[in-house]
Amino acid sequence: MSSGTGRKVVVTGATGNVGTSLVRILSEEPEIASVRGLARRMPEWSPPKTEWSAVDVASDQFDLVEEFAGADAVVHLAWAFQPTHDPVATWRTNVLGSLRVFDAVAEAGVPALVHASSVGAYSPGPKDRAVDESWPTHGWPDAAYCREKSYLERVLDTFERDHPGTRVVRMRPAFLFKRESASEQRRIFGGRFLPGPLARPDLLPFLPDIPGLRVQALHTDDAAQAYRLAVLSAEARGAFNLAAEPAVDADLLGEMLGTRRVRLPRTAARSAIAAAWGLRLLPASPHLFDAVLRLPLMDCTRARVELGWRPVHTATQAVEEFLLGVRQGAGEETEPMRGRKVG
Repeated sequence: MSSGTGRKVVVTGATGNVGTSLVRILSEEPEIASVRGLARRMPEWSPPKTEWSAVDVASDQFDLVEEFAGADAVVHLAWAFQPTHDPVATWRTNVLGSLRVFDAVAEAGVPALVHASSVGAYSPGPKDRAVDESWPTHGWPDAAYCREKSYLERVLDTFERDHPGTRVVRMRPAFLFKRESASEQRRIFGGRFLPGPLARPDLLPFLPDIPGLRVQALHTDDAAQAYRLAVLSAEARGAFNLAAEPAVDADLLGEMLGTRRVRLPRTAARSAIAAAWGLRLLPASPHLFDAVLRLPLMDCTRARVELGWRPVHTATQAVEEFLLGVRQGAGEETEPMRGRKVG
């Protein structure tokens, strides 16, 4: 860590979608003296004021207390979406790894913990109105991602009770997109061998219009700005919803892509996804599909008022940039974000 004046921040999962945006933004922030990025694999990328440590947060071979020593804030982003067929493996990384991070934050005496929760932590909610941060966070129990995010919300309830001197912030963002995340997200949700150049509107015969498929999106850089504000604030604590307007549904996507919409029953869509997932042709599970159909829309008033946060990009711009990145095979100079059109 730098010995200069200013805040010292540690970011876990620093080479992923949010991590790359946040490390870049923090490295440009005058109030930040140094950034330490933790990742399983060391990147070639080296922004100013940044140093790297090769660390697997879920492994007891690494001393997280030593990594966090002297930090003014820890931003916990590390997360594994796969393997979706092995929920024990994702539980080990996502839940047990997070428990190690939280324990190390307490033992190292770090004043602030900023945790990446998610809209996926929320219980099923309305699609015709937005809910605030008081909406229950019991997730959709059949989906591993939601189950894990929800469990960590309960863990943080206990952490805050037991460590009142640590300022805890829980970010609950919508779906996060940027051009550079396209290859990573295509591999995570569409599979390694889905050709990016096929993501062209003129190749889509129609766009499935599935009842309940109405979600929120946000540009990753805008989410990273909210994390920056949470790190710099001395008062911010608790949960913050993060999303941009407008909500994304088949009508918006159809207009964006110039493709006609065809109504498709939920059962038909889920059956197709379940078959592809069962054959290991599709990484995204039918359980996650069930959860997405039930996610509430989020009210982001608290982030605007208390953090002074406003997204620069609309949800439409974030999705358009992502789709362009998919077609181009866009990426970044970190292992999770490598740009590839296929494979």
